[in-house]
Amino acid sequence: MQTAWMTAGLFVLATASGMLGLGVAFAAVPFLGLFLADLVHQVQPLSLLLNGLTGLASTLGFARSGYVTWGRALRLALITTMAAPAGSYLAQHIGQIYIWWIYFASVVYLAYRLFRPVQARPGAENFRAALWLALPISVLSGLLGVGPGFLLLPTLMLVGFEPKQAAGMNALAITPPSFSALLPHLGTARVAPSLALPLVVVGVLGSFLGARITSLYVPGARLKQYFGILLVGMTLYKIATLMG
Repeated sequence: MQTAWMTAGLFVLATASGMLGLGVAFAAVPFLGLFLADLVHQVQPLSLLLNGLTGLASTLGFARSGYVTWGRALRLALITTMAAPAGSYLAQHIGQIYIWWIYFASVVYLAYRLFRPVQARPGAENFRAALWLALPISVLSGLLGVGPGFLLLPTLMLVGFEPKQAAGMNALAITPPSFSALLPHLGTARVAPSLALPLVVVGVLGSFLGARITSLYVPGARLKQYFGILLVGMTLYKIATLMG
């Protein structure tokens, strides 16, 4: 029954995160944390695996509608892939409660950025600033075990990219660093294949579906606000259980 609840919940989260090109890990960490006790050895490796695969599925969904700027996205992916493992190594040596608090502060920032209107500047985007910011974002995301998409997406919008274009680039940029950040966890991960397989299947399907929905039908502003509320709510619940 627990696996069924986890699978159903992850499908909903993957669809919502796929609509934003985020990858599912940022929502999956607090969600899986409700069922799995060990953040570093269970939740983080499973979330990173899911993030890489759902990011790839989301990329394919956005690419079909022409929202992936391949050259720029690949340059972002190169930086994020090289930097993310440093954060994963740090996670092996920092107390879990501190990681959860850093995670919650990041959630608050993401929700703040998702609720603020941002004016796109087509043709005048400051892509150089996004490249510089991608480095610390990737280290932080590796520490949290979530992949860099949760901060990279609002960063891309902040420097002037149109939301759907930012989501498409973000989806590609988060895919390889999710796998590179997973490498330091491989020797210590404790994840049952019987649990991982159904989560991977529904995660990939949900992310592709979400990307196609956004590409074809959704303007995105209202969805971003709902997603921010969902993230903050789940994380507050997880913090409450840790303190209780």
